[in-house]
Amino acid sequence: MSVEEGTANHGRLLGTVRGPQDVKRMTAEQLDILAAEIRDFLIAKVSRTGGHVGPNLGVVELTLAMHRVFDSPRDRLLFDTGHQAYVHKIVTGRQEGFEKLRQRGGLSGYPSQAESEHDLIENSHASTALSYADGLAKAYALRGEKRSVVAVVGDGALTGGMCWEALNNIATAGNPLVIVVNDNGRSYSPTIGGLADHLSSLRLNPSYEKVLDTVKDALGSTPLVGRPMYEVLHAVKKGIKDAVAPQAMFEDLGIKYVGPVDGHDVPAIESALRAAKNFGGPVIVHAVTRKGYGYRAAEEDEADRLHGPGGAFDIETGKLLAAPSVKWTHVFADELVSIADERPDVVGITAAMAEPTGIATLARKYPNRVYDVGIAEQHAATSAAGLAMGGLHPVVAVYATFLNRAFDQVLLDVAMHKLPVTFVLDRAGITGPDGPSHYGIWDMSVFGTVPGLRIAAPRDSATLREELREAIAVDDGPTILRFPTGTVAADLPAVRRVGPVDVLAESARTDVLLVAVGSFAGLGMEVATRVAEQGYGVTVVDPRWVRPVPAELVELAAGHRLVVTVEDGVRVGGVGSALAQAMRDADVRVPVKDLGVPADWHPHGTRAQILADLGLTAQDVARDVTGWISGLDAQSVETAADEATAKN
Repeated sequence: MSVEEGTANHGRLLGTVRGPQDVKRMTAEQLDILAAEIRDFLIAKVSRTGGHVGPNLGVVELTLAMHRVFDSPRDRLLFDTGHQAYVHKIVTGRQEGFEKLRQRGGLSGYPSQAESEHDLIENSHASTALSYADGLAKAYALRGEKRSVVAVVGDGALTGGMCWEALNNIATAGNPLVIVVNDNGRSYSPTIGGLADHLSSLRLNPSYEKVLDTVKDALGSTPLVGRPMYEVLHAVKKGIKDAVAPQAMFEDLGIKYVGPVDGHDVPAIESALRAAKNFGGPVIVHAVTRKGYGYRAAEEDEADRLHGPGGAFDIETGKLLAAPSVKWTHVFADELVSIADERPDVVGITAAMAEPTGIATLARKYPNRVYDVGIAEQHAATSAAGLAMGGLHPVVAVYATFLNRAFDQVLLDVAMHKLPVTFVLDRAGITGPDGPSHYGIWDMSVFGTVPGLRIAAPRDSATLREELREAIAVDDGPTILRFPTGTVAADLPAVRRVGPVDVLAESARTDVLLVAVGSFAGLGMEVATRVAEQGYGVTVVDPRWVRPVPAELVELAAGHRLVVTVEDGVRVGGVGSALAQAMRDADVRVPVKDLGVPADWHPHGTRAQILADLGLTAQDVARDVTGWISGLDAQSVETAADEATAKN
């Protein structure tokens, strides 16, 4: 049933669903109606808030079948990636929360333990669920608990190396574990019909496996004839299965395979899941689904099936309602193509994020110079090292939060070899609606410890273009260029440049040196105006290259009474901390106050809301700076009074 057909039902069945038990009671006809109502609900709600609509439209029937076969929360359902869990949230009693999906006080866009006992893993980085599942299954086996563990792996997650490491261990352990491969990216034809269903059930029948073992033992004891006969029988068994489904790769690992199954056929997927549940060992259920299923605007979106609109969109067309604006990503993408026009050694790498990171723009012009490695950031970094060793300059474009996964590779495979690789980190800093697992707040701190690595933080489109060119010009080590999400800031020209440091504003008085990192440059200018109204002079600088700390920045600090840094990253080990250390090393004894993001898990909301909570607004920073510098004045007066008293 299409979404359009389901609209006439006005969500009557959906309104009765308060938990999985309500879905278990429904007939096949009711489930079809419910699936249509869920699609209507998803489109209506996500069109107002933005979010991952395409992936969730593709898992409606699959999620319903899972909740009919398994008993959540006793049975643990793990979603990888977590953005395909919207239907799971609907089924587990969270329909009301969709009014403010991904907004302050509303539902998270990912599983959340704070929301429901039905959610377990919150880490929304892909390719991790199988490792969680392996550990859970081992724990339940050791504790003697009869509980099912189900991992839904889809939307590209199986391209991640952790999945294959986990599969190897899952096969070795042999514990009961169901792996649902949500295949929405390949063209396997679903195997349907009674015979295929019967063969799938037969393969998972424990008695069938026992019979095979008995035959193997009996024939194995017969010289000459026995072993060859067993191999013939086994070959026949494998041949039958290979004719039905492409399972050989998984079964060679030692994991049973069922499918492909039509992921939009509730009875078919339910039958496969029940057989897998009863088998008693690890089983892969291969469900073929269509991303954006049932919604014309998504199905006709060739780029990514309306994967994750960043804001409200028109239901009829799927187009964003907000007026188009120039994004940081667009500026990077255009400049990278310009550089590639000039330098044939420049190549692009992305980890399943070609469109979101802008690498797709390069790929459209130079398809042979772009490599999408799948969700495999570690491989991306070391493959880039190999490309650099081969005489090229790779530009690796990923979300800032995802480069954390490849720290060891950046450290030892790239930096230790002094290789010219440029990592471009999109969505750096507090990103807002996606929540703590997606905030790009760690990079300046974590990667600031890497010897020989340089980090740049542009403040506007002009400096983004300039610093990207500077980064790619570096030929003796790695570089990082980081910028936030959203609309690019208006160009903010410098008054002058001191070494690599841009001076954005200066006063006759040199009370405060305000070091505004990257996108906080505009905030720094507003703070300077507010503080000047209190009679103090502020010099605002943009370091441009924040690691290693420029010597010129230390020299500027020495000429002021107070240094204040403000950055869109964690304070621990951040730019402020590094500058304070550099000043101590240079014996510059000017006090330093560093403002940034506390190292914590900050809830989702808009970027503006979160920055306000953290005291990182112009008003808050100006109040702090005024208080600190006036405190120094008071201290100076008190010291002078003490000295005068001592003389008398």
